[in-house]
Amino acid sequence: MTSPSVSAENPELQALAEAVDRRRNFAIISHPDAGKTTLTEKLLLYGGAIQQAGAVKARGEQRKVTSDWMELEKQRGISITSTVLQFDYGTNTINLLDTPGHQDFSEDTYRTLAAADNAVMLEDAAKGLEPQTRKLFEVCRMRQIPIFTFINKMDRPGRDPLSLLDEIESELGLTPWAVNWPIGSGEQFRGVIDRRTRRVILFSRAERGRQAEELEMDADDPRLLEMVESDLLELALEELDLLEAAGAELDLEMVHAGELTPVFFGSAMTNFGVRPFLDAFLELAQKPMPRTSSAGEIETIRPGFSGFVFKLQANMDPRHRDRVAFVRVCSGKFEKDMAVQHARTGKTIRLSRPQKLFGQDREVVEDAYPGDVIGLNNPGMFAIGDTLYLGSKVEYEGIPCFSPEIFSWLRNPNPSAFKNFRKGVNELREEGAVQILYDTDESKRDPILAAVGQLQLEVVQHRLENEYGVATRLEPLGYQVARWVTGGWQELEKVGRIFNCKTVRDAWNRPVLLFKNEWNLNQLREEHPDFALSAVAPVVSGVEPISL
Repeated sequence: MTSPSVSAENPELQALAEAVDRRRNFAIISHPDAGKTTLTEKLLLYGGAIQQAGAVKARGEQRKVTSDWMELEKQRGISITSTVLQFDYGTNTINLLDTPGHQDFSEDTYRTLAAADNAVMLEDAAKGLEPQTRKLFEVCRMRQIPIFTFINKMDRPGRDPLSLLDEIESELGLTPWAVNWPIGSGEQFRGVIDRRTRRVILFSRAERGRQAEELEMDADDPRLLEMVESDLLELALEELDLLEAAGAELDLEMVHAGELTPVFFGSAMTNFGVRPFLDAFLELAQKPMPRTSSAGEIETIRPGFSGFVFKLQANMDPRHRDRVAFVRVCSGKFEKDMAVQHARTGKTIRLSRPQKLFGQDREVVEDAYPGDVIGLNNPGMFAIGDTLYLGSKVEYEGIPCFSPEIFSWLRNPNPSAFKNFRKGVNELREEGAVQILYDTDESKRDPILAAVGQLQLEVVQHRLENEYGVATRLEPLGYQVARWVTGGWQELEKVGRIFNCKTVRDAWNRPVLLFKNEWNLNQLREEHPDFALSAVAPVVSGVEPISL
């Protein structure tokens, strides 16, 4: 439904509202190895965006997965960066925000979720909820993002489906509503029953990488018993009756408020249940929504374009040493070559080569609408959280940095490579690959890498060597906890000398305290109860970061 202010008398706003209604935008969240990359590939397959899905760990002549473009991802068979995949399905345009599955890269996922209107929570049918899934769910809850649950790997031995629903409700406080129900599991997984229509969808294995063949019929069709074992069908129907007796209803308002999760069962690897999930998701998902800003809530059909940068990525095309800013369009219509205002600097910027993104592949885009993500060439002018706009000034809420847990000096053993070393460190900091801290003693010029997980540091080293030609060495600092001083250097001076703690500064010259463990942090809190510390870095506006 469009806004009452949109009418046939204003054809431009009418066209804008129709474009918004057609769009759906979502991120997939999961624990590593739950099958996220595989599900992403199969959604693209059913959307017609690719003709054949690749295996997660490609061998021989098989295609590498579309969404994992970085060399290290291909070597390890995991997703360690976020990317964007836009494709059409029916009359809808879908923006799929692919996020890192590895827990060491959860901060990249936090940033990506800031650009999402919906989330798909992927679970392994044998393992249920896992730590990384719980952690990312809390971010979705904080942002009140609607959550759709896909219980994967039903073609393998797994837990009882009813117990999986109970776990979601008891551990996450989220009401589950099964949109479809599995007939059998493991080797006896035969298909699913659509709860709303009581139609059965049977699957047969297809040629590797191709769409699964489906047969659909009523649950009371006598031919069904010729194709499915009677005990499997009876059990599935009995369990469906139990769910109906529980009394919960599919309430779209609760779904969009993040209080009720539609649940789907299937197997991404064998394509079972992927198309029914995609069809139902497009029907139930939230379209691009208004965003909170310094000027209040900004409607998607606000005439002037606005959007914010949620991710930066260097060297997506190693041949051109490029840098790309990922911009989520929030309002109005974006058009190629438009001149926009940069809220942080006040400068006017012409966006002459906007790109439609599909993993590593890109093409010049002529226009984009709320819910879409575009790529902009970034010659150092954009930072994560920046707002771009037309018309009256608007600035969207910034994206905070979270507390790192691993700290290492990054040493450059080759002084002749300092120029490339500095360029690489600055560009990787800009894109948020890792946080950079500096010693308060300015004679110590080597940066301190601060990360959530060890793999983040390995990726930085790998990229410095392969993208910038600089081999580096890491020296661990031995600290595990970081806290920002809320009142800045002035408050830190009032406290005086602090024991069992190292003081460093971040890229915005703010004091950060490093502690060896939580016990040392709690000791400081006991000694100075009024000394305010934060685990989340304050959002910075209008200040340029320090470069190496």
